[in-house]
Amino acid sequence: MVSDSLQDWDLNELDCLFIENVGNLVCPSSYDLGEALRVVLMSTTEGEDKPRKYPTILNTADVAIITKMDLEEPSEFDKKAAHASIQAGRPGMQIFDVSSKNCKGMEEWLD
Repeated sequence: MVSDSLQDWDLNELDCLFIENVGNLVCPSSYDLGEALRVVLMSTTEGEDKPRKYPTILNTADVAIITKMDLEEPSEFDKKAAHASIQAGRPGMQIFDVSSKNCKGMEEWLD
């Protein structure tokens, strides 16, 4: 599907192409999209237990990003537990804690 969608694009004009593969944190990890880097995103509002519930998503990811960090406190998100869950599923995985609202962590992620 991705290849078909890109037929009319001049890929030489692109520096970066993002392909969003959404789902339930299980199915998206089953498909090879030909990506150079696979990033898994989870938000504070989903809870810190998602990596333990859906470990398959970590098996093929290169990087984990926890989004909506501006909602960490109101959603009672336990960042330390989230990081531990990710590391339990994929030891050594790089994790970025980001917020688009206040730009926290965005510079590190973009670098």
